[in-house]
Amino acid sequence: MKEVRYFYVPDAANQVELPIEEATHALRVLRLKGGDEIFLMDGEGSFYRAEVTAASSKRCLYEIKENMPQKRAWKGHIHLAIAPTKMMERIEWMAEKATEIGFDELSFLNCQFSERKVVKTPRIDKIVISAVKQSHKAWKPVVKELESFKEFIQTPRPGRKFICHCYEEVEKKDFFTEINSCSMDSDASQDSSASQESGADDITVLVGPEGDFSIDEVRLAVENGYESVSLGTSRLRTETAGLVAVHMAHIARRI
Repeated sequence: MKEVRYFYVPDAANQVELPIEEATHALRVLRLKGGDEIFLMDGEGSFYRAEVTAASSKRCLYEIKENMPQKRAWKGHIHLAIAPTKMMERIEWMAEKATEIGFDELSFLNCQFSERKVVKTPRIDKIVISAVKQSHKAWKPVVKELESFKEFIQTPRPGRKFICHCYEEVEKKDFFTEINSCSMDSDASQDSSASQESGADDITVLVGPEGDFSIDEVRLAVENGYESVSLGTSRLRTETAGLVAVHMAHIARRI
């Protein structure tokens, strides 16, 4: 079976050259040369079959031979907002695996009980790009900078919004049950394209830091339209909860 080589090239249709990091891998690791076939992904829904036209020590030029638009594997926009853990490698692992499953946006929250106040988003973005290529995803999740919890929840967002927490004194519903019920309601009331345009299938889900959100943050989120939910009966680590939430949302919105 012929090896398929994928490279991430933003706006690939309007470019003629691999980005420097992709070119380095193509030339120094894969030893590509003129005439070799490669596949490009633009992170916006298209793959491209291309041919290397010129390869030097640092540059790799290509010519597109075929545009290959892809179909989305899930409906709506799946957005995970999570407080980064003290050990950042756990969040890096979560970002990689969530990308392999499939979601659209990753935000980082600075919460009252957060132990980490700095996130190197370019590093996370590189991990996401690597996972996109490995899992052959046509859409690359957007990685956002760290922002305060209050600013995030006060920003208007389409679709349904959820906050996961462990407080017994705040009533909670089951996250998976809720997103499955709204998915069935959406399918019954409108076609997929109309639902996509309206944002009815969009999901924003918040996961707190080690030690959870503060109860005041949970109540503030509810006041701003977030639904109080749990991810089941087990108490999960932050990175596990984030991955579980993405997986549940992906299954509920799978086409």
